Amino acid sequence: MKTLQDLGESIAARRKQLGLQQREVAALAGITAESLSRFERGRSAEFGARKLLAILAVLGAELDVVNEGQAGNLDELRLERAQYTSTPGAF
Repeated sequence: MKTLQDLGESIAARRKQLGLQQREVAALAGITAESLSRFERGRSAEFGARKLLAILAVLGAELDVVNEGQAGNLDELRLERAQYTSTPGAF
């Protein structure tokens, strides 16, 4: 993720995956539903760490910091693996 909007979209996807409404998550995290809605839609110029950590706790998720370019999605990892295994002499 490179932007606050990317992070908000990921939070929205996780919330939907769990079948939770914005108002439910917001109430449990101690924030307003409007604040969560703006964040998920990328309409917040800033979003505090306390709010983010509270939302992540409600969603059973955590934030992990990785070096840029080191994270990949499952499709990228599969493609990379296929390239290595199809190359003669590759491990």
